[in-house]
Amino acid sequence: MARACHTSRLDGSLLSDLGSVLGDGRRVSTSESVLEQHGQDLTYHPHRPPDAVVYAESTEEVARVLAWANERRVAVTPFGAATSLEGHVIPIGGGISLDLTRMDRVLALRPGDLQATVQPGVSRSALNAAAGEHGLWFPVDPGADATLGGMAATNASGTTTVRYGGMRTHVLELEVALADGSVIRTGSRAPKTSAGYDLRGLFVGSEGTLGVITELTLRLHGIPEAAVALRAAFPDVETACGAAAALVAAGVSVTRAELVDAETIAVVNAYKGTSYAELPSLFVELSGAEPAVAAELVSAVDVIEGAGCAAVEHERDPTARARLWEARHQILFARLHASPGKVHKSTDVCVPVSELAGAVRHARRTVQRLGLDAGLVAHAADGNFHVLFMLDPAAAAEREAADRLNDELVEYALARGGTCSGEHGIGIGKLAYLEREHGDLLPLMRGLKQLFDPNGILNPGKVLGPVDA
Repeated sequence: MARACHTSRLDGSLLSDLGSVLGDGRRVSTSESVLEQHGQDLTYHPHRPPDAVVYAESTEEVARVLAWANERRVAVTPFGAATSLEGHVIPIGGGISLDLTRMDRVLALRPGDLQATVQPGVSRSALNAAAGEHGLWFPVDPGADATLGGMAATNASGTTTVRYGGMRTHVLELEVALADGSVIRTGSRAPKTSAGYDLRGLFVGSEGTLGVITELTLRLHGIPEAAVALRAAFPDVETACGAAAALVAAGVSVTRAELVDAETIAVVNAYKGTSYAELPSLFVELSGAEPAVAAELVSAVDVIEGAGCAAVEHERDPTARARLWEARHQILFARLHASPGKVHKSTDVCVPVSELAGAVRHARRTVQRLGLDAGLVAHAADGNFHVLFMLDPAAAAEREAADRLNDELVEYALARGGTCSGEHGIGIGKLAYLEREHGDLLPLMRGLKQLFDPNGILNPGKVLGPVDA
């Protein structure tokens, strides 16, 4: 078993020394406001500021910072847009928050290969703005305008997964700075490879615990010729889940199929000024060539109505479609706005699509039994759903009830072939659940951590938690 690793805090002499690593002390900040910004995410996890924030602007600088920190046993936590939801960017052991947002260049666009090479601080919207000039887009859509390095680090997915897959599907090649400051490249620009172990896939989803991603080559796709959005209201969320499963089973080429419960739609209407029917609803998108979309629309409506839909509307206007998906993406912010002074927590289990209706029914009953105020959303066509809570930080009973709900949902999912995390990752929020799901594999995972990061400086405490002596 890997030995215990203890990282050092940055005292005055180390901070002075750190300032010389980049040759520009202005890119090392100990400002209270900057430290606070880099010690939190959007959720309930306790804020823990780093000792210093370092703004890297190149792979070479990332490597120098890591080599310096590794020699001195100083923790390094990579930082992007801070949109992750399980405390990934919170430096629980202090040390350095390595801000990569200034590494924000699209290095190459290759339309003929359907590829782009980017630095880790490029946001998905920035890549799509650049790719759109060539009739291309990057479809992985977690909702927030996250950085692509962070999305790879957490293996993000989101609303389009049913059609396109998540980040691991889209990462062809990575440049990674390791803990000792050495830099490697893994994967290739070839569409496929069978050459050796898939270290590229290992780094995707490693949450900054094995290395720091400094460059990515990503798959792009052609922008669909036509698209149509459907809003389908249902008498209950279980019926809506059944409709999503029926769409998948019927072979309809769904790009997105998002379930939103009635309570959440009401919150979004109040926040965005929309007037969607406050019933459990599926927001569905179909896209492709115009004739194919027209035919798929007929099939989708038939399936949805046959599954028990109360009312269905469809919309082709691009502005109206954009407004609909913006409303879906603003759910977290709508809940934060509706609950001032409260903090956000969400579940993230994923089950086989055929099990989703039962899982959602179990979730709703458990929410009611525990007396929680919660909404429910789901990527209904891929079996991933989230129960969203707004918790009073001072109310221990609320937090305990939310934890009990999370426990029960994970147990239900694991018993049915599911997982404790469909897309949010482990971070510090799901350490116990990873052990329940993959306890027999943790020694192997810890062995990999020891191999790549023997001094334990890379995002310590995440994914595997403290490593025992």
